[in-house]
Amino acid sequence: MSSNYYCQFSRLIIKNLSSPISGNIGFFTIFMIVFTILLTVIFLVPPIFERLRLPGLVGLLVAGVILGQNGLKFLNPDSETIKLLSDIGKVYLMFVAGLEIDLNQFRKTKNRSIAFGSLTFLVPMIAGICVGRLFSFGWNASVLIGSLLASHTLLAYPIVSRLGVVKNEAVTVTIGATIFTDTAALLVLAICVGIHAGNFSTLSLIRLVCGLAIYAAVILFGFNWAGKEYFKRSGNEQSNQFLFILLALFIASVGAQLIGVEEIVGAFLAGLAVNDVLGKSPVKEKVEFVGYVLFIPCFFIDMGLLINIPGFIKTLSSIGLTVAIVVGLIGSKFVAAYLAKLLYRYKTVEMLTMWSLSLPQVAATLAATLVAYESLNPAGERLIGENVLNSVIVLMVVTSILGPMITARSAPLLSSTYPSIPELQLDA
Repeated sequence: MSSNYYCQFSRLIIKNLSSPISGNIGFFTIFMIVFTILLTVIFLVPPIFERLRLPGLVGLLVAGVILGQNGLKFLNPDSETIKLLSDIGKVYLMFVAGLEIDLNQFRKTKNRSIAFGSLTFLVPMIAGICVGRLFSFGWNASVLIGSLLASHTLLAYPIVSRLGVVKNEAVTVTIGATIFTDTAALLVLAICVGIHAGNFSTLSLIRLVCGLAIYAAVILFGFNWAGKEYFKRSGNEQSNQFLFILLALFIASVGAQLIGVEEIVGAFLAGLAVNDVLGKSPVKEKVEFVGYVLFIPCFFIDMGLLINIPGFIKTLSSIGLTVAIVVGLIGSKFVAAYLAKLLYRYKTVEMLTMWSLSLPQVAATLAATLVAYESLNPAGERLIGENVLNSVIVLMVVTSILGPMITARSAPLLSSTYPSIPELQLDA
């Protein structure tokens, strides 16, 4: 466990053991009550929303709102227990995002994936900056808003996988582009947070970029090599292999903090680093299972706890910013997919599939939004306010429904026996 999490855990023990609540209620009792509530929500709520054909993650957000300070007041977003589990869920979310990228497919279409990744990053980035400036945000906050729109989550991947069209080049290119968009968005986040904290100068920027480059190389190549060596020597010892992967996650997260960037950057890089090591092994299934069942849901519940209902209603009543962000994201992702269609002569149905796969804004977007919202400058001002936080939550709901819906309609029309990629590259 990282030093940050250890310190939070220690403060939690001290705070609750010294608490005079009912004279005898200590840390363990309070922790168990909160943990029981969280487990109950995770167990009951997502299936209900999925039956309503809504993403289960949306249900967790709603549950957070209902149980938070604007509802039943069962859970407190300032609770050390909630913060600890949410922080672990946040880094675990980005770690799994790195694990789920198919590097073999990326290697097959590396050039086109980078090209489309650049398009689907830069076009939304520019759109986000324009939205920020239009609504009188400073340049730093506007660039941050742009980076929030630039990444994407492969929420509809199970649909194309089930239909057997994953090997279609347009799908493969979009999957590979995720590496570029998520990595670039996290790097922009790190720079914007550093500027907001008052740590910005030309020299500090050069140090940050150089430090990130060295750190990324160490994580990506060092952890990959160490993982392959350990897995080769450990044989079928799945329990120790599982612990090795968790250790890699938290070491990378601590390392990111040591060089002055957010831990989610390290978590994502760690996921990419051990991606090849795990492959499709049972250990990977266990690692993802723990995240999806426990820690990641806690992160989404905490996001719900942060939603201030009066502020949320106020944001929607002056709905301009929310509409601009949602329309800007949907429109810019479409433009990027259309440019890829023109560049590589894809069919319209392939263009629509690429657009729909790159629409959902969940993992990197929400994690980065929370980091930016909690980032304070020396004057105590947030990098982004509640209006942007609430708008991003609306964006998540809209895109997590719209993206898979379009994918479900367009992907069945794709050919699963598409011509080989070398033949396609002749017309590039």
